Amino acid sequence: MKKYTYSAKDSDNQNKWWVVDAEGAILGRLASQVAAALRGKNNPLYTPHADLGDSVVVINAEKIVLTGRKMEQKNYYRHSGYTGGLKTITAKKLIEKRPEDVVRFAVKGMLPKNSLGRRLYKKLKVYAGEQHPHEAQQPETMSI
Repeated sequence: MKKYTYSAKDSDNQNKWWVVDAEGAILGRLASQVAAALRGKNNPLYTPHADLGDSVVVINAEKIVLTGRKMEQKNYYRHSGYTGGLKTITAKKLIEKRPEDVVRFAVKGMLPKNSLGRRLYKKLKVYAGEQHPHEAQQPETMSI
């Protein structure tokens, strides 16, 4: 009798919901743990090609901490598509303007760059304040 290694499928996913409080958390450390939860690396059935991750809600994104001089030195770039259309914004200005994007960009950079990564990214919800509309999913608190 042959024994086979079990390969998990997307249908095996239980999809729990987690709430992460970003107040006082360091951006990179928070993003790596959130990315691992989205990916499902804490799941014993983890399979690299399958979506076995959980949904994550990040609150208090406006109170995230960047170490060193990253507030002034870290830049975020985007391009309009036209010649000379490169736009730059510092982390400090981005946190003032759209604090959710700082967390989103950090987590997105830690996910796979393919269709699976795009599907996992949709399960990330980020909010600047303490309020979020996902109480019906009965999320559990994830400690960072």
